[in-house]
Amino acid sequence: MSKRQLLSRARTWVIKIGSALLTDNGKGLNVESIGRWAGQISALQDQGISVVLVSSGAVAEGVSRLGLPGRPTAIHEQQAAAAVGQMGLIQAYESQFKQFGKRTAQILLTHDDLSNRKRYLNARATLKTLLSWGVIPVINENDTVVTDEICFGDNDTLGGLVANLIHADVLVILTDQEGVFDADPRHVKDARLISEANSHDDFLMEVAGGSGLLGRGGMQTKIRAARLASRSGAMTCIVHGSSPDVLCALQRGEEIGTLLLSDKQPVAARKQWLASHLQAKGTLVLDEGAVSVLRNSGRSLLPVGVRQVLGRFHRGDLVVCKDEQGVAIAHGLVNYDHEEATLIAGKSSDRIVELLGYDGEPELIHRDNLALL
Repeated sequence: MSKRQLLSRARTWVIKIGSALLTDNGKGLNVESIGRWAGQISALQDQGISVVLVSSGAVAEGVSRLGLPGRPTAIHEQQAAAAVGQMGLIQAYESQFKQFGKRTAQILLTHDDLSNRKRYLNARATLKTLLSWGVIPVINENDTVVTDEICFGDNDTLGGLVANLIHADVLVILTDQEGVFDADPRHVKDARLISEANSHDDFLMEVAGGSGLLGRGGMQTKIRAARLASRSGAMTCIVHGSSPDVLCALQRGEEIGTLLLSDKQPVAARKQWLASHLQAKGTLVLDEGAVSVLRNSGRSLLPVGVRQVLGRFHRGDLVVCKDEQGVAIAHGLVNYDHEEATLIAGKSSDRIVELLGYDGEPELIHRDNLALL
């Protein structure tokens, strides 16, 4: 099977659309193009593919609506422009997807949301729930509240982080270039499109150019995003967003754009990341049955199998699971604080509401966030 054909097997996509495409080079939202992408994304979803959309364009649309001469440089002016532009951007997505009978949801994120483990798990749980309901999440950086210290800097980076967050199979970056070239095609006539490469190949950053006028990203940020996505095993395709039927063509395995590959399988990459963490915040002592389930069945860790909770930890922290002889069995990201874990340890998951007063996750550690040692 060719690498391109792997795209036809990908079941979870993150699709990022850049400002230059969305705003028709500063002339306001390109609603016609948004409608075409909405139709293609709807077609992907109809095939059982989960899609998360990462959209730029809020600041650029605000600039257009306000009649400003260009993108502001002051952070408070960018935030104000984003507040204006976000209204039109989300309205456009909602109206276009509605024509295909699809439901959308708006999610605004900051870097802080994904660096904080508790909020990371909360964001992941929300996205997973929306996808299970058949909703198409539309994600943007929360430009109205970010500062220079916490902003992503570009939505390419956000796309890579979201791919990690939901364990996506593929990140598609729609841009106003055909892909990555071996030289700048604006200045070198015989520059050749790179059809396929490893996302960590050193030469990629050497041939990448600068950023555009409307957005903050350039080809370098797209390559960095591909490298971020590859941490969880996702491949990345950088392709011209105006190519005919571009998303469906990629799903058919057609050779368009630049495909950047990860050298790791999605599950293996995440498990390796979890297993390599040495600083656990707490310990869960498991009974013999729970140890057997983790070792032999690959299932999640339920509260009923926990004999003892040691240490002080918070939701999203890394904990070590040990058997009753003190042998470390696994590392995992825990779904509850240490006080809550203590209350539900040894109890059936159907008693969580009774014991905690709210309906939380049935697992102490979900299998996706658990790595055997």
